[in-house]
Amino acid sequence: MKIAADNRKLQYCGRIDWSSPQEPVFIFPCTSVKMKFTGNVLKIHVRNKNAYWDNYLGCILDGAQSAILLPKEGSAVLEIPVKLTENDVHEVLFFKRQDACHELSILGFEISEDGELLELPEKPKRKIEVYGDSVSAGEISEAVDYAGKEDPEHNGEYSNSWYSYAWITARRLGAELHDIAQGGIALLDETGWYHAPDYIGMESVWDKVRYDPDFGEVTEWDFSGYIPQVVIVAIGQNDSHPQDYMKENYDSEQSARWRSHYKGFLAKLRGQYPSARIICCTTLLCHDEAWDRSIGQAVREMKDERITQCLFKRNGRGTPGHLRIPEAKEMAKELAAYIDSLTIEGWEE
Repeated sequence: MKIAADNRKLQYCGRIDWSSPQEPVFIFPCTSVKMKFTGNVLKIHVRNKNAYWDNYLGCILDGAQSAILLPKEGSAVLEIPVKLTENDVHEVLFFKRQDACHELSILGFEISEDGELLELPEKPKRKIEVYGDSVSAGEISEAVDYAGKEDPEHNGEYSNSWYSYAWITARRLGAELHDIAQGGIALLDETGWYHAPDYIGMESVWDKVRYDPDFGEVTEWDFSGYIPQVVIVAIGQNDSHPQDYMKENYDSEQSARWRSHYKGFLAKLRGQYPSARIICCTTLLCHDEAWDRSIGQAVREMKDERITQCLFKRNGRGTPGHLRIPEAKEMAKELAAYIDSLTIEGWEE
């Protein structure tokens, strides 16, 4: 039995391009679709656009997780083996493991001809939105043998947004998540690592659905569709490239300009979300503490009691490489406890 991608019993989560309702496009990590069904057949029809690395689709079927290699370009039908269960009811979550190293269109599904698509429970009322870089995206998180070490050579196979601190935190708190995270991104255009040599910063990404012009027309996001009670801003990690000016001279004109733009970014978020708690942080990935000092100064100068800074026990000194699963869990545990300590409008259980 064929199931259209816009079937009302499917449950989507994430900042998705719905311009073609029967071909929703997944761009950001942690973007997902969930379904509950009967029968022993499960297929997903997809179309992939590749920018770099190998690309994988995340799948959790009846609690068992797997990664499925996607085609570099073009359409494919991916068949997922379904084990028999006592009541013949299955639940699956398909999700985007990686950032905009690829774009993925969902073209539909297939289950057994005598199968049935079942209703899912309602989504959580708690909502979190994260603005971050590769750590927020769960990049190279599965390379657990390299915990506390530099990154191994890889081609995308170790990246898994399920194990990002962002998604782990959301699951700990029973919250829905939109993860606006992109590997290599800094706050400002022309800095960081993303989209070299024409570097794109979070200032140009935060309000977009598609933000990589190489994939097609850049498109705007409609903020009315998702109103988070908690917004996490985890930017400041890649801003030291190509020059670590904050470390070199905290009081320089360039450093002051960055703080000014950071405050401007917070003001834009506050404009979209008047009631949200905005939490500013970096991560355990090694970086100079001057960036955290700057964030702290910017937060104080905002004079907004619902904009705060969270510093972790091993902030900026936990690992020279990306966070692996144990380190992401460590960070998520601290972040969830921090969020739990706050009074948050609309956050009741």
